[in-house]
Amino acid sequence: MSSLSKRIQSSLVGLKMPRALEVLDHTLSQLEQGELTALEALDSLLNEEYSTREGRRIGVALTTARLTPIKTLESFDFTFQPSLDRERIMALAELEFISRNEVLHFLGPPGTGKSHLATALGVAAVKAGKRVYRIALADLIEALAKAEREGRLTEKLRFFARTSLLIVDEIGYLPITTGGANLFFQLVNARYEKGSMILTSNRGFAEWGEIFGDRVVATALLDRLLHHAVVIHIEGASYRLRGHADLIPEHIRANASINPPPPPKRRGRPPKKEN
Repeated sequence: MSSLSKRIQSSLVGLKMPRALEVLDHTLSQLEQGELTALEALDSLLNEEYSTREGRRIGVALTTARLTPIKTLESFDFTFQPSLDRERIMALAELEFISRNEVLHFLGPPGTGKSHLATALGVAAVKAGKRVYRIALADLIEALAKAEREGRLTEKLRFFARTSLLIVDEIGYLPITTGGANLFFQLVNARYEKGSMILTSNRGFAEWGEIFGDRVVATALLDRLLHHAVVIHIEGASYRLRGHADLIPEHIRANASINPPPPPKRRGRPPKKEN
């Protein structure tokens, strides 16, 4: 081994570039045999190291964001849910809704792919270098309630508010107490026009008063969550139960109705009435 090769090895060790060090001999051999130019050899070494580090970063970020098992848009069966506009969903993967601090709602019966799509968009955001966190609504409220009891609510709200994208899954599956609704409102208010969210629910917006046990809080939530929003309705049967449709009662197989969102409330003072 030449003294130059040894210096390169030493430099790679000092720079903590193990993958580049691992492929160094092979790359130098390709260079010597004329298979690569000097610039191509350098590019190859740097690309190997970068790809390894990026893969490690993404893996850690996906675990931290609670986005495992990983779902992708490529693995979603759009043919099973023809009510979905594939091009519209793929356009969301460009993540402009995150840059605009918008709220994305996926509404539909259980098993229709809401969580899959939400997770897939979260995975795309992580790969783009954005901070993401995914949590079920019941777990979110439990975490906030615990923090409140321990006097750490402000800190916990700050934790959930600082992500670029917060995914709140399974709204409507479990009833929420009034205290829990108030805690969720505080978080939504903290993120309002400052951070993007994806929400999934099997219930229509008209039912949120029932879900949260307080129509006033539900209205305040919707006022913020629908102000800058994209609402996607998914109609169809459960993908998970597609192989057992004959075993499911007809009233369950029937598509659940998801009520459309109410018109947004007018902001500011009401117009003066003319005499």
